[in-house]
Amino acid sequence: MTARTLADWLAFIERQHPTSIAMGLDRVRAVAERLGLGQPARRTITVGGTNGKGSTVAFLEAIARAQGLRVGAYTSPHLLRYHERVRIDGREVDDAALVAGFEAVEAARGDVPLTYFEFGTLCALWLFQRAGLDLAVLEVGLGGRLDAVNLVDADAAIVTTVDLDHQDWLGPDKEAIGFEKAGIARPFKPLVLGDDDPPASVLRHAYAIGAPAWRIANDFFAEPLDDAHWRWREVGYELVLPLPMRGLAAPVQLRNAACAIAALRALDLPLDEAAIVRGVADAAVAGRLQRFERGGVEVLVDVGHNPQAARALAAWLQARPPRRTLAVYAALADKDAAGVVAALGDAVAGWHLAGTREAGPRGTDVDALAARLHGTAAGGGTRHADVAAALAAALADAAPDGRVLAFGSFHAAATSLQYLNRGA
Repeated sequence: MTARTLADWLAFIERQHPTSIAMGLDRVRAVAERLGLGQPARRTITVGGTNGKGSTVAFLEAIARAQGLRVGAYTSPHLLRYHERVRIDGREVDDAALVAGFEAVEAARGDVPLTYFEFGTLCALWLFQRAGLDLAVLEVGLGGRLDAVNLVDADAAIVTTVDLDHQDWLGPDKEAIGFEKAGIARPFKPLVLGDDDPPASVLRHAYAIGAPAWRIANDFFAEPLDDAHWRWREVGYELVLPLPMRGLAAPVQLRNAACAIAALRALDLPLDEAAIVRGVADAAVAGRLQRFERGGVEVLVDVGHNPQAARALAAWLQARPPRRTLAVYAALADKDAAGVVAALGDAVAGWHLAGTREAGPRGTDVDALAARLHGTAAGGGTRHADVAAALAAALADAAPDGRVLAFGSFHAAATSLQYLNRGA
């Protein structure tokens, strides 16, 4: 048989399950056992939540690497290339490693159908197990309790936030969603919570299994100090730190960084103050208020795609020096588009709507998006067939000292980054 390239494998694994999402661990656990998968590292942290997972992983990874630990990080989805999902020692794994992992999973799979995400998760765990890692950081894909990542018994778990998203899969309200996300906790292992007031279902589950819950604004704190610094503290210990994400910090990033520090301090790993300072300063993740400048116009690209994320964007915009902000908004068909627009409120002066038909089954054309936004501030926005056309138009419309925010989905962020990188 002709050897498959990485592109061949990615096309192959997309076809191996009739649906893109299939909740449950029985199938993936059976394949994991055939692969002989155990713990992926000496210590493992699992990161779940509605928003902030990718940023929290970046903080964990950067701090641990600054300490000199050998770290593996698994995230999803990717923006520009699949390799972004699997990193070892801060470097994306190469084609050969991914192909070897996919070959191993396929050899063990037999006739068990796996989704694209399940196939990729098993591949990442197989690679991590062979890499001699001190720490593995694993981002949950959807929910938690029945997510493939939950195969691993983590030494600590983080639930960044709980809000409404993916209700078709996780339940109709925050209590139901919180129960699903709390499922990544393990008995008597720390569970770090990034919500000031998490759903009761999260706390009940932690109590029921004996998982000590470390809550932000209760057991540890993230406090802004000035334009360049913030303080992390718990009883008897505090740190003054640089603003995260290289100075382009939404208030929510303080919470993400704070949760990462709390989880690392909960483990019996070496961790000195210099590593925390350096890791917080160095952490970076694409598509989270990622900044560009084009012709004097500030361009921000963000993956935010639900009302909670939109509220965080609005808070960041309102805390900055005022600029007339135009939004390029490209939502997928199953998202609360009206809720996102309402959350941004007066922070946006004008809207450019974009279709996402090329995003796959969840994509939508711009007229359908506009119909969902009828009666909102964005309902009368300018319509464009795709994100690239909308971004070009918004840049042309923006004042020289204005701002363009491109957001609404991972697809919107990826397409915006491709457009902006071409013009760099």
